[in-house]
This record gives sequence, C-alpha cells and structure tokens, in this order.
Amino acid sequence: MDVLDGKAVLITGAGRGLGRAYALHAAAAGAMVLVNDVRGDLAEEVAGQIREAGGRAVADGSSVADPEEASALVEECVTRFGALDGLVNNAAVGHHLPPWRDDPARIRAVIEVNVLGSMYCGTAAARVMHARGRGVIVNVGSGSMLGQRGAAAYSASKGAVASMTASWAADLAEHGIRVNAVCPLAWTPLMEQDPNAHRLSSPEQTPERIAPLVTYLLSDRSAGITGQLIRFVGDKLMIVRQPALKEPVLAHEEWTVEEVAAAFDGELAGALEPPPAQRWAL
Repeated sequence: MDVLDGKAVLITGAGRGLGRAYALHAAAAGAMVLVNDVRGDLAEEVAGQIREAGGRAVADGSSVADPEEASALVEECVTRFGALDGLVNNAAVGHHLPPWRDDPARIRAVIEVNVLGSMYCGTAAARVMHARGRGVIVNVGSGSMLGQRGAAAYSASKGAVASMTASWAADLAEHGIRVNAVCPLAWTPLMEQDPNAHRLSSPEQTPERIAPLVTYLLSDRSAGITGQLIRFVGDKLMIVRQPALKEPVLAHEEWTVEEVAAAFDGELAGALEPPPAQRWAL
C-alpha cells in the first residue's frame, strides 16, 4: 500500500518545476491529484501524464490570486474526488530588482500570488478540513525569507508564508489539521529568473529530489509533525529555526540613548545576528 492511497490532494502551481514534481510524486504514491496552474495547458499535460501512468488526476487553470477561484479550486477537489485531504500551496512568482529600481506593480503581483494566493487557498481548505476534523496543508516557503539581495518583495512574501504557517499550525492542531512549510532550493523556471541562480543552485538540484519530502508531509507517516519550516538543499535536509527572543533580556526602568548604546556595545553585542548575506548561505 502506498503512503497516499485514497487521499485527495490539491497542488497549486503544478504545471512545471517544483509543483509538477510534487504532483507526479504524490500521484505515484497513490494520491488523487487536482493539478492547478494558471497555465492550464501545462496543468493538463501533468494531469495527463498521471492518468497515463494509471493514476487519477484533474487539471485546473484557475488563478489562486482570485479568492473566488481559489475557493472554487477547493470545492472542485471535493466534487471530483469526494474529499480534500491535502493542500500544497506551491503557486508563486519571482521578482528580482534592487530596491531603488523596484516596480510597484510587480511588487503587488508577487504579494497577490505568493501571499494572498496561499492564504485564499489555505483558508478555503481549512474550512473543509475543519468540518472533517483532519487534513494537511503544506506551504512552500524559501530560504529567501532570511533576506535575499535584490528580491525584497519575494523575500517578504516568503517571510509571510512562514508566519502564516506558524499561525495556522497553532490554530488548527486541535482540529486534527497539520500545517508545515518546505523551503526548497532547486533548479526551476522560477530559479532561472534569479540573476544569482548560478551561485545558489545548479541543474543537478532537481525538483524531483524535493518531492519525497512533500509526499511524506502529506502522508500519515508525518503524524505529529506540525508548525515546522523544513529546508531542503541538494542532499541536505534541516529544520529552520523560527523567530524567538534571545538572551540576554535587559531591563531598565527607563532607557536613555546612552544606556541603549551601552547595551549594544556590551551585553547585546554577542547576541547580534550575522548579516543577511551570511544567513542566506544555504
């Protein structure tokens, strides 16, 4: 018996790249897959490949950035397959410009797809899963959330994904719903847009290497795993430390500029974080 036998899964942005790999791997593990991509032709190609291999799949070309279309996606999964057991919030767009050249229209597009699209699909899925008392949401973050040069909008969008993962995990755990995020690095069409792609990734780091992690998180094998940010780079699998207060915690009845300066020169000096470029090494 495969780990996803009988489970109905919705995967957004699944026409190519990481989403395509997630969809094919989940289907091979027994899942019924609703393959979503704003490029409907690519979604149909992936769904057709799943069906040719003996699996069950349906293609959909809806935009997750439209709340009504996102909600309809979830409803379609339930209608077609009788349930929604898992959602993979993979749909995303990239954007790379330095801050002094950034484009407001492009910034908005990144946030609408990467943040709002994930929230629209996630909240619609949560309504269905809450009623059933079970389900899994896998968000797709990025190491960029730690601060990538020349990609503020994308970095901010993935930071938001990390925050929503933690929030949803806290809200939904008692209702039998697990929420995690993967932060993969692989050679994809989105990665090819990054002017630093040659430094960050290579063609050997394929989406197919990431897919087993997503299948695991969708399966019952990962029961009890929730609220985690999981980084996958090449052959390295790791948990990402989440924001938290650091020691020492200093207290004064009233802080003056001089006392703040003394704290940073003294006790807080050893607690300072490394520059963003160093944090983003993996």
